[in-house]
Amino acid sequence: MNVLWVVAASLPASVAVVVVAVGSFLPRRRDRLLPALTLAAAGLSLAVTAGLLASGVRPGAAGGAVGVLGMAESAGLMVAIGLVVRHAPVRRAVPAALLAGLAAAAWVPRVFTPASPLETVGAGAFWGLGALLAAAVGAYLRLLDVRRERAVADTRTVLRLRLAGDLHDFLAHDISEMVAHAQAGTVAGDPLEALRRVEAAGQRALSTLDRTLDMLHHDRPPGPAGDLAGIAEAAERFSAAGPARVRLRTGPTVAVPAETAALAYRIVIEGLTNIRRHAPRARRIDLSVTTPGGVLEITLANDGVSGAPRRRRGGSGLPSLAALVAGQGGELVAHAVPDGWSLAARLPLPQSPG
Repeated sequence: MNVLWVVAASLPASVAVVVVAVGSFLPRRRDRLLPALTLAAAGLSLAVTAGLLASGVRPGAAGGAVGVLGMAESAGLMVAIGLVVRHAPVRRAVPAALLAGLAAAAWVPRVFTPASPLETVGAGAFWGLGALLAAAVGAYLRLLDVRRERAVADTRTVLRLRLAGDLHDFLAHDISEMVAHAQAGTVAGDPLEALRRVEAAGQRALSTLDRTLDMLHHDRPPGPAGDLAGIAEAAERFSAAGPARVRLRTGPTVAVPAETAALAYRIVIEGLTNIRRHAPRARRIDLSVTTPGGVLEITLANDGVSGAPRRRRGGSGLPSLAALVAGQGGELVAHAVPDGWSLAARLPLPQSPG
């Protein structure tokens, strides 16, 4: 009889060890296997305990082997509780963890007979606290996993939005320039020259796509695109694409960080693109890029509209730029002026007292 009880007591301990092994070495299958095996180990443990009590065999009659196996079984069940709480779906983890906790706390009657019901409750509570601690550790580790997954998802979202902003700001400008040159070539001017400018704008758009795809393929963070020197080139291209002429005014040259210069370039590109879209009748465009008081100021005004520019569905250029400017501690304001529309931005420089 003693040998049979040793064998019976070894079964749930063995299953508990299998549960721990599955949780540690089979991560792809543990979502389903862990709860099932934990329930099996807990069920076997409770069955062995109930069978011993129902058989009338005196607790401890099988010697110290049953006690050692019981402690190993209880420890294995506690580890299984932590693993199942951390990795299994909630609807499967809750019943498995509850039954395993009950089994981990109920094995004590196999090795001794409590002197009173209070002692029975105390012994069960002692081992139950271990199961509760294991569940708390598993829940904490699960929370850390959730936070890490959210952080990764948030980072990917930020990267996608930034890449979308790059494509919107630069591709929209190049494509609108292509359209303007094509329209000008069909109405007046040199068609061959218009085609050459369309080709140049298309090459710039392809370069932007290639740069974006290269960052995606090689998992590189998007770097600064554009600088203050590119603003003058963009103004010249805009003037060559239509009847409106850009009058550019720049201040004394100062050191501007690459990120700030790239943002200033994007602001000008977005403003010129909006003029081409929403103010096709504009004839005068005043662009000012200065650095008074250690602050980079960009002002772009035109005389082609009398109210707020019409926005296409899904447009997000100015709101996205406003968020980027605010992130650098600056401000971006677009508003109507007596004879048109104005876009103004202020970007603080490192040497700025503000």
